[in-house]
Amino acid sequence: MLFWQILIDGFAISSLYALGATGFTLIFGVSGVLNLSHGAIMVAAAVASWALAGLLQANPYTSALGGVVIGVILTMLTYFITVRPIQRSNRVAESEKEIFILTATLLWGIIISETVSYFFTNNAKTVLPIVEGVVTVVGVRTPTNEYFTAIICWVAIAALWVLVNKTRQGKAVLAASMNPRGVTLLGIELTRIHIAVWLIYGLLASIAGILLGMFLGVSSYSVGPLTASAFSIVVLGGLGSVTGSLIAAYVVGYLETVTAYLVSPAYRSIPSLLLLVLVMYLRPQGLFGRR
Repeated sequence: MLFWQILIDGFAISSLYALGATGFTLIFGVSGVLNLSHGAIMVAAAVASWALAGLLQANPYTSALGGVVIGVILTMLTYFITVRPIQRSNRVAESEKEIFILTATLLWGIIISETVSYFFTNNAKTVLPIVEGVVTVVGVRTPTNEYFTAIICWVAIAALWVLVNKTRQGKAVLAASMNPRGVTLLGIELTRIHIAVWLIYGLLASIAGILLGMFLGVSSYSVGPLTASAFSIVVLGGLGSVTGSLIAAYVVGYLETVTAYLVSPAYRSIPSLLLLVLVMYLRPQGLFGRR
């Protein structure tokens, strides 16, 4: 029974990690940015959804949509306030821009987190589930919303795959991740591609945050662990590799789930961090990374 419980819960949480990490990987692959405000954006989207349902009595669909809108707005503010000005600055040396952007996104994430904490306290918030009820599979009673979460995550990932591989705009994004200079020579403006990628990332991160809020609940204390998990996944899978991130998300998700059930939820992130250290020592480029 415990085996099936771990299998089901691990699949749901891994799917959430995969959705969030896919967007995280996408913006790194295209614009070279590791967004350390990732966890804060996910939490803000979830808390906004919770607030709309609890304070304004919005239905689950409206509150979820409102949370996505807030998450996307914060994502675009992240790009226009902390990332783009540094990328375009002539006062910062090219060799130092990455560390400046890392620091800026980290500080921006702290600002978001503290703002959420100030207005809504640090208490855990559970977003109103869209799908009610309980399903029994192989003897394990599981909330229907947990299966719904995994399905939505993979529908979103599949939609992203279709967008990138089957549309002209998506192929431009893919080309920009491989050869930005070549894309510029073809007359495609990189800034527009970066804005589109950040918009897609905002959608994915917001949806993942709201689904996480429905599944486990979130608070401002969740910001650090969520960002650390996303960072661990993209480094483990290989920076810039979407396939690697998807596989690594399930490795990390199941490691955390097994640890939470067999040891303690308080130590769930330790095994994945130890694995990250081992991979960085033995294979610095990650499982599927090219650099």
